[in-house]
Amino acid sequence: MARACLQAVKYLMFAFNLLFWFFLLLLLVFLLEATIAILFFAYTDKFRCCGVSNYTDWFEVYNATRVPDSCCLEFSESCGLHAPGTWWKAPCYETVKVWLQENLLAVGIFGLCTALVQILGLTFAMTMYCQVVKADTYCA
Repeated sequence: MARACLQAVKYLMFAFNLLFWFFLLLLLVFLLEATIAILFFAYTDKFRCCGVSNYTDWFEVYNATRVPDSCCLEFSESCGLHAPGTWWKAPCYETVKVWLQENLLAVGIFGLCTALVQILGLTFAMTMYCQVVKADTYCA
């Protein structure tokens, strides 16, 4: 009985080590996704576009004739309130679509790497669960 409980403690320590790696993998996935979101918002002005189909898409959002400041040809505070001549006219849907087609390999590799990390996280979680269940049967 004592030997079985020592074995259970050994497996529990192994499970907690897996829990640590699981935490690190999930943290990595979170950081990768946060980085993508930050980069997307940081580079929206680099796309030189405004709205999905055109800048008038924002009129419904604001219930006024204005756009976000990121739509301005030259960024300044409250520039989205100025005349339409100071805003990007290109639709963001087409612009981002073209960018994704040009960078398909990089986006695909990043997506596969993110999926791999998430699958590894699931694998570690299941392994940890199985080890904890196995340890509980030894001490029970």
